[in-house]
Amino acid sequence: MTTATELPAPSAPPARPETVADLLHRLGDIPPDRVRMHPFPGTATFEDLVRVNEERRGPVCEWVENTLVEKHMGQRESWVNFIIMGELYMFASTRDLGMFLGPDGVMKILPGLGRAPDVSFLSWKSLPGGKPPPRSDKVPAVVPDLVVEVLSASDTPREMARKRDEYFRAGVKLVWEIDPESRSANVFTGPNQVAPVPADGTLDGGDLLPGFTLSLAEVFARAERR
Repeated sequence: MTTATELPAPSAPPARPETVADLLHRLGDIPPDRVRMHPFPGTATFEDLVRVNEERRGPVCEWVENTLVEKHMGQRESWVNFIIMGELYMFASTRDLGMFLGPDGVMKILPGLGRAPDVSFLSWKSLPGGKPPPRSDKVPAVVPDLVVEVLSASDTPREMARKRDEYFRAGVKLVWEIDPESRSANVFTGPNQVAPVPADGTLDGGDLLPGFTLSLAEVFARAERR
């Protein structure tokens, strides 16, 4: 286990950004084309988050600092994400361990924060009553046990550091970051506590999904039909 010192968790932000550049920096130095202008940044409400994602007039949005931020995922990243989620689902479903959400599964993981990881695993024991949230709850206040993020071109190191900080503050136990470019992964058990997994390495479910293993080489061989 090593420490990801190159990706420090962001410090507490000031009360209000002074410029657009300040806002983008606080959001993780993200590209400006991912920030929705309606509602105006800094004024978006939880109800706006629900409405915009229900309308489906563009990419799924997350809700950060009262701002709607689009999630961008390329075709290749989407395919890799689907393969990983499929393997996780096949393993967990035969053991009735919990439920999975894809990148449109937005959750209110902390007050004032709506996130939509690329893959989320929520064990039945972590969900109220051991059941999925009701359909009427469009953005439930639940926290996944496992989060998988397949890195896209617009995902910046500072944005991912911020997300990790939020995930672990909310109660997430394990975060996998998959890098399609290097075909490798980083496994986090804390915001900066990381175990690198090389391209020929294997992911495992640890205590959350005991017995689950996934070869990164096999994932990318399937993704590229090699």
